Amino acid sequence: MTATAVGTPTARTTTARTTARVAGAAAGALLTLAGIAAAPAHAAGYRYWSYWESDGGKPWAYATQGPATARPADGDAVGFRFAVSQEADDTAKPTAAPDFARICGGVAAKDGTKRIAVVVDFGGPADAPPGEAPPTPRVTTGCAQVRPDATGAEALAAVAKPLRYDSGAMLCGIAGYPARGCGEEVGEEPTAAASPAAANKQDDGGGGPSVGALVGGAAVLALGGAAVWKARRRG
Repeated sequence: MTATAVGTPTARTTTARTTARVAGAAAGALLTLAGIAAAPAHAAGYRYWSYWESDGGKPWAYATQGPATARPADGDAVGFRFAVSQEADDTAKPTAAPDFARICGGVAAKDGTKRIAVVVDFGGPADAPPGEAPPTPRVTTGCAQVRPDATGAEALAAVAKPLRYDSGAMLCGIAGYPARGCGEEVGEEPTAAASPAAANKQDDGGGGPSVGALVGGAAVLALGGAAVWKARRRG
């Protein structure tokens, strides 16, 4: 058998093919890592009481300030809805209309006061915290007759006690519901990737690959790079 010397066309072709295979493997490993890192996670939602306003019979509008500072006028309506939402623009509105005439029609106007229609929507079973159920009926309404400078929170307190707040003055419970929690995150499991490495546990930060997956992938890339370098030297 005739030996083929390094540097001949046949040897160079073999070396080139080996280099291409190793480079392809390294590129594949890189794409796998990129796929793991880019694996999307379901957006987390938050379970909380949202605050809504209706100015003079207009449809519900998401409030631009909290009930502790908002000061609705006589004839307005305020709404509170308990639900799981991701962002303000997808927050569920109260299911009852801001009907001031119906809610406050039986309350006579009085000097030195204002009347505010209050709608409280406790949400459905899917919105309830674990171990709790929304009150029945789901929606309650009331007409708050309060002083002229009263806030939305004071109007709520006039018709739906007891209220519960956290240390940061965030509204946590209305009429005793829910009994616990306050604006907590409702987390979801990340979407599984096609690669088995995606099954590794995630870091505490969540949303990305585990340190083990990244270190293992980096080792694959390092070995692939070394093989390419050696193959080139042989060529």
